[in-house]
Amino acid sequence: MNLKLLFQLSVFGLIMAFGTISLIPENIEPVFWVVIFIFCAVVIAKACPGRYFWHGFVLSLINSVWITIVHTIFYDNYLPHHPNMASFELGRHPRVMMILMAPVFGIAFGLIQGLFAFIASKLVTKN
Repeated sequence: MNLKLLFQLSVFGLIMAFGTISLIPENIEPVFWVVIFIFCAVVIAKACPGRYFWHGFVLSLINSVWITIVHTIFYDNYLPHHPNMASFELGRHPRVMMILMAPVFGIAFGLIQGLFAFIASKLVTKN
């Protein structure tokens, strides 16, 4: 497992975490993520010796940690730009739901990123 590469690629997740607080609207956020997923998949396919799916999967888990930390800390700024998140509130502690749902989203998007990385490994030539 190339953890150094994964932490370097996870900077995109950290940038998106801060970007989605107030700069990137909820309706175009998926476009940014698709571009990031494709870019990361190609880098993984070129730089990793194998286990492409797992590299992509772990990358999304790392991203989910960054995103959860940033969105939880800046929740009051994040919520006005993402009104759909208000429906996920758990009683009086909406941040708790974000923390509880983070692994679910990390795993779900990890499956997608892993699949992207696996497909890219079949299409991209190695360095």
